Amino acid sequence: MSGEAAARSTLDLPGYQQQLIDAIKATGKPFVVVLFNGRPLALENIVDDTPAILEAWFPGVEAGHSVADVVFGDVNPGGKLPVSFPWRVGQVPIYYNHEPTGRPCDPNSKYNSRYRDLNSCDPLFVFGYGLSYTTFDVSDLQLSSPTVSRRGSLKASVTVTNTGKVAGDDVVQLYIHDPVASITQPVRRLRGFERVTLDPGESRTVTFTLDKSDFGFYDNSGRLVVEPGVIDVYAGDSSKADLTKSFTVTG
Repeated sequence: MSGEAAARSTLDLPGYQQQLIDAIKATGKPFVVVLFNGRPLALENIVDDTPAILEAWFPGVEAGHSVADVVFGDVNPGGKLPVSFPWRVGQVPIYYNHEPTGRPCDPNSKYNSRYRDLNSCDPLFVFGYGLSYTTFDVSDLQLSSPTVSRRGSLKASVTVTNTGKVAGDDVVQLYIHDPVASITQPVRRLRGFERVTLDPGESRTVTFTLDKSDFGFYDNSGRLVVEPGVIDVYAGDSSKADLTKSFTVTG
């Protein structure tokens, strides 16, 4: 169902798999949906009624062992999505680093971007999203300097804490946005990520370095351009990261 020259007109579960899930759910027994897929799927019909969903992608010949280890808790998963999963196929193409619009999404406004049959413009699962058998808190975003020269660099640091009861992995992610530039910039650009393993209650500071290769951009001639102005920084563990600070690139 995936591969070169293998497009699909829908992203629903193929065949009778939806009926199989419905039949298993009707037994009242706990169950897990394990996805073996090479592209995002539209999971609106199962996400609210499924106790757990495990995205396995295509794990190869050791798929059975690896999935069993996760399902039975011998391994605590910590993966994050490298793509966005839409609610429905009509949202495609959907991706985290889209360009801004003069009419940002507002489901309650007739004149803003919206879907008439959805209450949100967001995907079902955003880029960078992922859960595990524990929980994490990302906090205390700090910048080493409020300003940086065009050829200079600064550091951005956050604290990540395992707030659950078992050891696990989280992937801390750092994004930036240039709100005013000579060429329109994406609403967010991933500029760093780091996977950390933490015991229950353990905290760690994760630090990223930002320089011209991060807050600069390539123009229409393929030249790296670094323009003065404000750069917004976002940190968290998905592309919906809500910790934010700003710095200024000086001339």
